Amino acid sequence: MKKSMLRGALNCLYKASGAAAALFIVGIVALVISQVSLNLVDKIFSSFAGRGLGLTIPSYSEFTGFFLAAASFLALAYTLRAGGHIRVTLLTRRFSRQGQRLVEGFALASGATMACYATFYMIFLIAESIEFNDMTSGMVAIPLWIPQLPIVLGLAILTLALVDDLLALIWNKSPSYEGKNESLLSE
Repeated sequence: MKKSMLRGALNCLYKASGAAAALFIVGIVALVISQVSLNLVDKIFSSFAGRGLGLTIPSYSEFTGFFLAAASFLALAYTLRAGGHIRVTLLTRRFSRQGQRLVEGFALASGATMACYATFYMIFLIAESIEFNDMTSGMVAIPLWIPQLPIVLGLAILTLALVDDLLALIWNKSPSYEGKNESLLSE
């Protein structure tokens, strides 16, 4: 019973991370549509009044960049579990089943190690940003740790997902992504 509760919690975490990434994408769309609409209103007003109102969302391009980084990193674990990451199986398909599992285990262990290292590095970077009170450089200055936080969360969840799949492989189970989206080239 505890294994199924843990599995449910992990799957919920991966889906929540993917949903958060989708919300950041919606935020990008909303900001861009709002800014384009303001530009259009400004252009129409300037054609009647001779000069524009100067309507703009301060630092909107900076915010959309932050949202894109957040969406990209928060989507990593969900995309891994859904089989959406690019995997090069052309060579590994020629190996025996045991050889494939060894290569897959090496890839998962390497990926988990790199993701873990990146997670800890980002944690230290956030700590430095807090210590030195780093602020963003746009018109709207916000503490730099705020846009860095979704990146570290995405990396931490990716690390967890990679370790999750590595443990599944070690316990003679299939990784979550196995068999998903592998035949895209044959279509």
